[in-house]
Amino acid sequence: MLRFLHRRALRSLLLLGCTEWLLLGATLYLAMHIRFPGDPASLAESFRHPRLQALLFGTLLVLGMAAMGMYQPHMRETLSGRMARLAVGMGLGVLGLTVIYYLLPQMYVGRGILAIAVVLGFLVVLLLRSGFQRLLDSQTLRRRVLVLGAGSSAALIPQLLRRRSDRRGFALVGHVPVADEICAVPPASLVDLQGTLHDYAAREQIDEILVAVEDRRGRLPMEALFRCRQQGIAVTDMATFFESESGQVPLALTDPSWLVFSGGFLATPARRASKRALDLAAAALVLLLTWPLMLLVALAIRIESGAGQPVLYWQERTGQHGKAFRLVKFRSMRTDAESDGRARWAGKNDTRVTRVGRFIRKVRLDELPQLWNVLRGEMSFIGPRPERPDFVRELAAHIRYYDARHCVKPGLTGWAQLLYPYGASEHDAAQKLKYDLFYIKNQNMVLDLLILLQTVEVVLFGRGAR
Repeated sequence: MLRFLHRRALRSLLLLGCTEWLLLGATLYLAMHIRFPGDPASLAESFRHPRLQALLFGTLLVLGMAAMGMYQPHMRETLSGRMARLAVGMGLGVLGLTVIYYLLPQMYVGRGILAIAVVLGFLVVLLLRSGFQRLLDSQTLRRRVLVLGAGSSAALIPQLLRRRSDRRGFALVGHVPVADEICAVPPASLVDLQGTLHDYAAREQIDEILVAVEDRRGRLPMEALFRCRQQGIAVTDMATFFESESGQVPLALTDPSWLVFSGGFLATPARRASKRALDLAAAALVLLLTWPLMLLVALAIRIESGAGQPVLYWQERTGQHGKAFRLVKFRSMRTDAESDGRARWAGKNDTRVTRVGRFIRKVRLDELPQLWNVLRGEMSFIGPRPERPDFVRELAAHIRYYDARHCVKPGLTGWAQLLYPYGASEHDAAQKLKYDLFYIKNQNMVLDLLILLQTVEVVLFGRGAR
């Protein structure tokens, strides 16, 4: 269930989230004493279940922050951006609290206490986040990584993890060259062991050895690496390292044997049953909340296009195991958008999109009818986005492992939709495949819930829409 926590960045964010949850609960207690100082009668009346009320307050605000993507490991933002996300996230949390207070009046907290707690919580989280950011940017908590190898594979590290936010979790100590290997890294990054590998690792307090040797046959110091493992030092290959640090499966470093032996790809009966239960529950809930919007969208399309024009659009897509199904959406393009019958990628500022279509695509309302596909079992709520068969044939011929994304049901939203913008080219499809493979390989209920929660941010800010 917690396989995705093998990513070290996610473990630190989990610790941050638990700390914020506890602090936010404490701010409600503090707000209580600020609002009613020395008045036990008023306190008893407002706080009938103080512990539960504090836990509920902390939980809903943390969920609101998570929905705004504040627990994504590689987020880059300014102070003003952090404040904006925090304000919107807490606003979502307060909205959720309002609904719960209506359903469970015994959990109600007075407006004065709630307002004070939210202001205090905003300041506390902002200060904690600033300190946490400085701690991440320092060398204190970073893992010390020694790279075994100095060839072309080792030279890929700064290319694939080029952003500063990509390297927050580790610090590269240097490269250990291997015999008969052509050096492709800066000479200044080479290290002189001055003895054995395990002695150097112990002396320099190395936490992890990254094996970046192109041809390993007979070239790896296996005895030294085994000694390092006995000292508690992790030994990792390139593909596993990049999967852990970036949340994607690096296609350039991946071979079939790694995919076979690296673990994951779990599809047990319990997993299938829990995923189907989540699909049905999420689809029913979203349908219950959005059916008035769906009626308004249908009316807007009918008014713009006129009587006799279709409101819904049916299109063939490729589903699980390559089986085709008919996906349904609100029509957002002109009826003659593909009059010649040739499939085309949607472009930026596409002239085929109608005025209503431009709006509903921006806020993702055009995809709501796909709830029908989820209820029918043709799609899941979480998974790779389904593509048209014409595109699938073309992409599978040019992109390695592309067909692997069809081993699960396609989804309304997914890991790739959170971390990569709208894809409308072969290059974009290859980039999104890296995230799709990571999800397929590491899928579990907890990861599904995190993706579902963070999809709120995608919808609110229209990220990736076209």
